[in-house]
Amino acid sequence: MPKPVRYKANSIVYFKGDLNESVYILKSGSVILKYIDIETGQELQDIISTGEFFGVKSALGKYPREETAFVVKDAEMLSFTVPEFEAVVMQNTRIIMKMLKVFSNQLRRIHKQLSNLISTGEDEDPETGLFKIGTYYQKCGKNVQALYALRSYLTYYPSGKYVSEANENLQRVEILVQNSPRNSVASPSVKPAASSGSSSASSSSSAGGTMSDTAKDYYSGVNLFSQEKFGDALNVFKKVIMSGGDSEFKAKAQFEVGRCLFNMNNYDTCIKHFSAMIQKYPKHPDMLEALFCVGSSYEKKGDTDKAAGFYKKVLSMAPEGTPVHKKAGKALDGLKG
Repeated sequence: MPKPVRYKANSIVYFKGDLNESVYILKSGSVILKYIDIETGQELQDIISTGEFFGVKSALGKYPREETAFVVKDAEMLSFTVPEFEAVVMQNTRIIMKMLKVFSNQLRRIHKQLSNLISTGEDEDPETGLFKIGTYYQKCGKNVQALYALRSYLTYYPSGKYVSEANENLQRVEILVQNSPRNSVASPSVKPAASSGSSSASSSSSAGGTMSDTAKDYYSGVNLFSQEKFGDALNVFKKVIMSGGDSEFKAKAQFEVGRCLFNMNNYDTCIKHFSAMIQKYPKHPDMLEALFCVGSSYEKKGDTDKAAGFYKKVLSMAPEGTPVHKKAGKALDGLKG
């Protein structure tokens, strides 16, 4: 059960850099979050309203706090462990949608700031911008953020002009994240390539950062997919799934198998595969992309009613402004036209 806690004015709930894994909800009083603007270097403040959660990202992600939580006025709050918080969230979709909106706004803000930081003064396409963000974080040693950005790049631009370099950088970053003291994760929905308890994880770390065979196979499949060798990529991803290796890569390979089937025009098999994947991995980080692909498969088959249903489902679940939300909206408009 969550614990009630009280803080006096001018006290600190947690400092930036702390490894505190609690999630808090403010019941009364006043709390502000202090953090540094990455663009200007100035200290900024976010005011926490009564009833709002804070400390969520770092607690779920198991990485150091990115801000200092300062108590302005005597405050009472509830402190949740991660399992307690997850249990509450799963029973309240309103909280989920509120969190997604907050996270989406924060990501857009960070993207804009980083774009300004790395801008060359010339207009830049979104693909280049996303790749540069991953590179920027990697050079700064912010491996968790780099992991998220590079994985996002490969998801949204599987045949992009930076695929080879992004794959190489991602492999380096994943090794660093796996071997970090806390085995941090990239986000609440994306885990590192292997858990610390798996045999493949221990073999990769014991070799001083050597990539596991499962990981090598997975990235080999990604490279084949980027070259539009979908049949060869499909065989590699199936090999990853059938292996006894890292469960994280096996889950990721499930999604890639579906993408291969779609690009090979095997729409019925694609639909069946993604339906099975969604049942097996109801919290898969590529869930929305999988639903969109099912909708696209139905559209290719000429079943516009079912296609529209899946596109609408993606629109209802995806934060507004995200790539998959835009794709679903455009696809739905295309059906109407």
